[in-house]
Amino acid sequence: MDSGAIRRRLAFGAAVLAASGALAFTAAGTAQAATAGGCAGREVRTLPFRTGVTHVYKHHGFVCAVTLAKHPGRTQTMSVSVQARGNLPVVDKGRYKHHAGPVTVNAGHRCVWIRGSVGRSTVSSGWILC
Repeated sequence: MDSGAIRRRLAFGAAVLAASGALAFTAAGTAQAATAGGCAGREVRTLPFRTGVTHVYKHHGFVCAVTLAKHPGRTQTMSVSVQARGNLPVVDKGRYKHHAGPVTVNAGHRCVWIRGSVGRSTVSSGWILC
């Protein structure tokens, strides 16, 4: 084998290694993004309020919501609920340091009502995603 063939094989091997490393970093970043809020799918609404924010995600007819505290760290009362029209709300309420939820419901093509709270401050969406 001549030195040109050896260089080509080494260059090809380095390119394959670099591509696999880039793919591994991309896959790890995607997995992190999917679990950061605890909800799958794409974010369709952000509902900010004085002491926090409620993020709403949708994926194949499922609606998921999570409420994050604006100032995490100390334990405080938080809640998040998702109600598909015609059903009872699914609620996560308790004393948390960072977030309440995620809460997921199978909404199909029905409207949903999202509520979130941190401390005494709340947010309510009204019927959305109809």
